[in-house]
Amino acid sequence: MPTQDQIEGLIARVESGEFVEALQEFYAEDATMQENGEAPRVGCAALVAHERRVIAAFEKVQAHCVRPVLAQGDHVVIHWLFEFTATDGKALRLDELTHQRWHGDRVAEERFYYDPAQLR
Repeated sequence: MPTQDQIEGLIARVESGEFVEALQEFYAEDATMQENGEAPRVGCAALVAHERRVIAAFEKVQAHCVRPVLAQGDHVVIHWLFEFTATDGKALRLDELTHQRWHGDRVAEERFYYDPAQLR
């Protein structure tokens, strides 16, 4: 079960733009991450590789946690707002909820819920 400090540490890393470091510090080696109903990515190495590809595709990526964060036992729900800026200056905003299941002090499973129309 995560402590409030661990949850806040993860949020702080993401909000400061340290996306890869957040994965390496707070996710289990065999963690899974799933976008809506798509097949999950499996393993921290795969999560890091995917994150690096996403970050490389944009000039700027910013994240903001919308409070409150909901936590009960091993389950945490975070409301995120992401803003992506392409090299041509076009902006994309993604409003999503993430449901995490922690195992001890690491995220074991994470699933994102958002309207895919936001990506158009």
